[in-house]
Order: sequence, then C-alpha cells, then structure tokens
Amino acid sequence: MTAIELSGVTKRFGELTAVNDLDLTVEEGDVFGFLGPNGAGKSTTINVLLDFVRPTSGTVRVLGHDAQADSVAVREQTGVLPEGFDVYDRLTGKQHVTFAIESKGAYEDPDAILERVGLAGDGDRKAGGYSKGMRQRLALGMALVGDPDLLILDEPSSGLDPAGAKEMREIVREEAEDGTTVFFSSHVLGQVEAVCDRVGILRDGRLVAEDSIDGLREAVGSDETLIVTVDAATEDDLEAVRAIDGVASAETDGGTVRVSCDSGVKTDVIGALEEAGVTVQDFTTQEASLEDLFIAYTEGEVAE
Repeated sequence: MTAIELSGVTKRFGELTAVNDLDLTVEEGDVFGFLGPNGAGKSTTINVLLDFVRPTSGTVRVLGHDAQADSVAVREQTGVLPEGFDVYDRLTGKQHVTFAIESKGAYEDPDAILERVGLAGDGDRKAGGYSKGMRQRLALGMALVGDPDLLILDEPSSGLDPAGAKEMREIVREEAEDGTTVFFSSHVLGQVEAVCDRVGILRDGRLVAEDSIDGLREAVGSDETLIVTVDAATEDDLEAVRAIDGVASAETDGGTVRVSCDSGVKTDVIGALEEAGVTVQDFTTQEASLEDLFIAYTEGEVAE
C-alpha cells in the first residue's frame, strides 16, 4: 500500500507559493527523508498531510485515506513529533505520555514508553525542568503511543546529544522493521543518510529530486574520491594519473594521493602510480556525501 500520496499539490498564502505542484509518493514501510533549505516548503507539506492547512489545489492521501475528508482516521494512525514542540511545565513527563495514551484510546504502560526513549527515572519530574533534549525525547515517546502506522518526525534530532541522536536512529530502525512508515524531515543530513531508504529534496516548493541516496549520486554524476596511502609521491608522479580518461583531478601531500575519478578507473590510477615508482600501501574510496548531493540540488547545480 502507498502510505503517502500527493498529486499536484499547491499551497499558496496570498502571493506566496509555499508548495508548487508537488507530486510525492512514499511506500508503506519506507523510511523517507524529506529535505530542503529553510523556506523550501517542508513544514507546509507536513501540515497538509495532517490537514492542519488545506491545499490550494491537488489531492492528498495518507494511509489510504483522503487527508481532508478522513483527517480523524489519519491522525488516529499517525504519530507526530512536531518541530518546536514544547511541554506543559507543570505536568510530569509521565502525565504527558498518559495524556497521549488516553487521547489515542491506547492501552500502554507510560513507564515503558518513557524507558524506551531514555527517560526512565524522569517520569515523575515536572517537564518544565527538562532540558531541550529531554523534551525532544518526551515528544518522541508521545508520538510512539498507539503503535502508529505512520510516524512523521519533523527535526527529531533537535536538542539531542550524540547518544540521544543514536538512540533516535535505533528507534526509527525498530519502527521500520515492524512495518511502520517513517516520514523524516531533518537538516542533520548525517542522521538522514544513516536511516533513510529514500530521500526527497524540496527547493522553492518544488520536488527537485526523489530517489535512494545511491540513485541521487548516480543522477548527479558525482565522482568518487580515491584516497591512496603511499610511501612518497610528488607532483611529477601524478602526471600519468591526471592523463587517465575519467580522472577529474589528483593531488598529493607526499604521503597521501587524492584522486577524483569515475568508479571504473580506480585500477588504472593505482597502476599508474605503481608504474611511476610509487609504493601503494593502502587505498579507500570516498563517495559523495548526502550533504554534497543536497548542496548540488538545492543550489541549482542539478536540473530537476
């Protein structure tokens, strides 16, 4: 089943077009990373999915339901961690989770949920005394209530330390393994790269890319960087490397040679170095990061 389907969705606020003719499909069980610079339309798209705002035109279906006509059913099956979530200062963490359980009509142990998000032992504390990271953990716990079929996480790593971010990634993986669809908006690209099956990149309200990260690399046509550890290398030793068809650049600091090249010429690069009298001790390949791809798409270096 398709978990999320937007067709021709446009949302205007006066003269501002926040989302422009957006077609987007997320399959059931996917972990989908939704990326874009500030103002690209990510939050507006999420609000359209949840029927917090109505599209100017286009259709939206979530978990098989019309997002407008069946918005209550959508919310019953969806867990949401909203960006900028804040707590009720006078309520304890446990009271927050209990409220979420009662709102969903679920039958769960609030202490078990608090333990799952790393707040075991803090449930009886008033949430007004929680740190930003603890508040974010609490919001994630509330989103998990009711075993949702869809998790919408808007900047879920905000305020989390590295250990908390790692736990969040593990929770996302566990949910995905149980069949939950995760729609994951974040500016922390390393987090997205670590957990997402597919990625969509939004620019000026338009979807400019949608693919796996490997697929985005292929579409960009970005070269790999071959990093070769050597005994010693000079600029003269690199002349033959630079002459290889498929090599974009080569440089060395004496002990390491870095070559930007097509994947298929790595063996030729190693051979050219050895023929030049350079002893190759080790080598590794570095692919373009999601950050590199993100910049290429959002700064208009890649056509839609």
